[in-house]
Amino acid sequence: MPVLAFEKMHGAGNDFVMIAAADLTTAGVVLDRTAIARLCHRQTGIGADGLIVVGPDTGADFRMTYFNSDGGEAEMCGNGARCAFAFAYTRGMVGEHGTFVSAAGGHVGRLAGEAVTVSLTEPKDIAHDVDAGIEHPFGPIHRADTGVPHLVVPVENVEVVDVPRWGRALRESPAFAPGGANVNWVQRRDDGAWLIRTYERGVEAETLACGTGASAAGLLLCRLGMGESPVRLLTRGGDRLTIGVEDPHGTPALELTGPAVTAYRGEVEAI
Repeated sequence: MPVLAFEKMHGAGNDFVMIAAADLTTAGVVLDRTAIARLCHRQTGIGADGLIVVGPDTGADFRMTYFNSDGGEAEMCGNGARCAFAFAYTRGMVGEHGTFVSAAGGHVGRLAGEAVTVSLTEPKDIAHDVDAGIEHPFGPIHRADTGVPHLVVPVENVEVVDVPRWGRALRESPAFAPGGANVNWVQRRDDGAWLIRTYERGVEAETLACGTGASAAGLLLCRLGMGESPVRLLTRGGDRLTIGVEDPHGTPALELTGPAVTAYRGEVEAI
């Protein structure tokens, strides 16, 4: 059975199995949805919120292809993008500044001390106080697509939110069919930073962080006059994500800064 090299990384606790496309070729492995789900399984596999393949691209320094833990491909992952940039850097695929592409489009990345900064694609489908399509106990719910669709819900206390229950209910609401949406609850602290909790589709659970979710929150908070750039968000895992928001009321441009950490490297029998 072929053996596949991998790296386990996390961005603010959002964890990923990182694989170089060249190593897939060397091992003669083609990853399908079932194999990816098995590798991401926390009891019987490596365990991760998602899997990322990093390989060459003709129009950029590298390409990242992102899969959720259920094996389905997704357009983009902000924390995964930072990990992909750091992964590509250590393998000589990109310098301290460079370009890469995802299914969502083109991005720019740079090393920022111990952190990584990446640009996101232009946000779309931005709306305030949307109809959630179901009864819920929250105030206004806002929407933005920052590479993947997100709902942002300001609350007074994120600790009391039943994230599994309401995350699934809102994610599966007919109002956001057919793809559904990730759901983020945010609470302002006295020091101006924001606490954030996220329910992610594809993982179908709360994750310790979500980069595109934090970016959607930063954008919408600036548009609503509740925050100003750079927006600081404290994740469930205890790390800080910083969102730079340019021209929030016009043609927004977003930058996401946060940690990209290698937990360990290893080999796995390809499934």
